[in-house]
Amino acid sequence: MSEAVRHPAWFDPALPANADCVLRDMLDLRAARVPERQCALFEDGSSWTYHECRESVRAAAEALQRLGLRKGDRLIAWLPSGRPMVTAWFAANYLGAVFVPLNTAYRGQVLEHVINASCGAVMLAHHGLVERLAGLQLPQLARVVSVGGPAAAPAGAGFVVLDESVLEGDGGRLDASASIGPWDIQTIIYTSGTTGPSKGVLSPYLQLYATAVVNYGYMGDGEAILVNLPMFHVGGTSPIYCALVRSGSFYLVDGFSGQRFWEQVRRSGAVTTSGLIGVMAAFLAKSEPRADDAANTLRCVTMAPINADTMALSRRFGFDYLTGFNMTEVSTPLVTDLNEPKAGSCGRPRTGMECRLVDGNDMEVPRGSIGELMVRSELPWTMNAGYDGLPEATARAWRNGWFHTGDLFRQDEAGDYYFVDRIKDTIRRRGENISSFEVENAVRLHADVDEVVAVGVKSEIAEEEVLVVVTARPGRELDPRALVEFLIPRLAYFMVPRYVRVVSDIPKTETNKPRKVVFRDAGVTPDTWDRETAGLRLHRDRLTDQDA
Repeated sequence: MSEAVRHPAWFDPALPANADCVLRDMLDLRAARVPERQCALFEDGSSWTYHECRESVRAAAEALQRLGLRKGDRLIAWLPSGRPMVTAWFAANYLGAVFVPLNTAYRGQVLEHVINASCGAVMLAHHGLVERLAGLQLPQLARVVSVGGPAAAPAGAGFVVLDESVLEGDGGRLDASASIGPWDIQTIIYTSGTTGPSKGVLSPYLQLYATAVVNYGYMGDGEAILVNLPMFHVGGTSPIYCALVRSGSFYLVDGFSGQRFWEQVRRSGAVTTSGLIGVMAAFLAKSEPRADDAANTLRCVTMAPINADTMALSRRFGFDYLTGFNMTEVSTPLVTDLNEPKAGSCGRPRTGMECRLVDGNDMEVPRGSIGELMVRSELPWTMNAGYDGLPEATARAWRNGWFHTGDLFRQDEAGDYYFVDRIKDTIRRRGENISSFEVENAVRLHADVDEVVAVGVKSEIAEEEVLVVVTARPGRELDPRALVEFLIPRLAYFMVPRYVRVVSDIPKTETNKPRKVVFRDAGVTPDTWDRETAGLRLHRDRLTDQDA
C-alpha cells in the first residue's frame, strides 16, 4: 500500500467547524466579522461585500422558500456563471436545499435525462434557454423561473414559467431554522456522460471544503481568486468556496479567455491566484512576450498538467504553481509540493487520503506498473456520497470500500503518481493496451502540431486502430506522412497511429478539455489519411541473441 505523506501543510484532516465548511454558517459569520470586506466581483462590474452578499442571499432564499423549496429539495440552476448563478447556489444552500447546476450546452435527450434524474420541481433558467425545454417530457418539473428576461412556456409544457420578479424576497421573513451539517448533500454535479448517461454526483459540504482547501489552500486571509471555469463543474465551485473559507473574495467571469486573462487579473487589482487546466496554460504561453509580464498580482496558480510549457509560464509571469489530480467524485487525493519539477507528476497522496494502484481484481500492482487508481479518505464525507438514484453504479464505484476512479496511473520509485489514461480512453490494438495520453504527448513534440487527440477506431481485423486528430500551428501545414515518420522512432511500433486526420478545430468542453467522443464516433472519415493505404507498414522488431 502506498505511503501517505503529510502534505499540503494547509489541509487538516480533522472535522472543521460548521463556520468553516457549511455555506450558511460561513456567510453568517463573515458578514458579522468582516461586513465591509469584498466578497465577490462580477464581470458586469457589480460586486458584493460580505454584508451585501448575505442580505442578497437571504432575500433570494426567502423567495425560494415561498416557491416551496425546503431542506433536502433540489434547486435546478441552468444559468451562465454570474451573479444570478451564485445567488441561486448560495440561497439554495442557505435553506439546506441541494444546488443542481446544469451545463448550459445541454439540449434534447441529455437535457431531459438530467432534469428528470435530478428530481427537482423548481428550475432557474436563463431566458434564452427556456425554449430548449420544448417537447421534453419533464413530469417532475413544476416551475421554471426565467432569469434575465421574459420567456414563455413551450406549448404543451407541464410546468409554468414565472418572471424573475418572484425571486425578490424579504430576508426578514426567512425561516432559516433547518439544521445543516457538514455531511449533508450540498450539490449534485453531473458527470460528462462519455461512458453512458450522465450521473449525478452527490457531494457533501465536506467534500467541496476539502477540495477547495487542497487546491487553493495557499490562499491567505482576505486574498482574491479569479474564477473562469463554469459553475456546473467542481473547478468553478471549489475556488469560490475557498474564497469563502479564507474570508476572501472571488472574481467570477463567464469562461476562460486567453486574450483577456491578464486584463482580468489586472482589472481586479487584487487577484493572487487562479486555476489553469488543460489547454488554458498553453493558450497563455502563446501570447507575445511583454516587458511587464511579471508585473502582475498572481503569486501562486493551480495548474494541470505540469509540463515544460507550464513551468516556463510560471517563470515568465513570476508565480509559483502546484498541481494534483481531481475529479467530480473525489477531493484532490493527489497533490504536489510547490513548483514540482517533474513533468507529468500528479504528486503523492495528500494528508488524510490513501491511494492504491490495482488490477481488475483490486489487487495492488507492483510499483512502476500501470493500475487503476482507487482512493479512500481518513475523514468521512470528504468524497462523494454516491451517484444520485443509481445504487448499482454506486456499488461498483465503491466496491471493497475504496472509490474506483476509472483512471490509470503509474508510480515511480520516489512515490510520485503519473496519469496514464482514462480506462475508457485506452486503445486496444492487436492484444496491446495503448495509452492515448502517451500517444498525444509524442505527437505534440512535432513542430507543426498545435492540438491533438488520439482515439481508437474500429479495425477491419479485430479490436481497434489508432487515429490521431491534429490541428496545425498558425502559419504551418501538417503533412500526415511526415508526422507518422516523426513518431516511428519515438513510439513503440504498435502505438504509431495508422490514421491521421487534420482538422481546423478540435471542439472543447466548457472546461477546455477536448471532446474525444466526437472523433471516436465519427471514425475513419473521407478526409482521414491511412498510412497502410499509403504503403507505410510497421512491424515488431525481432531481436536475435546477437542484437540483444
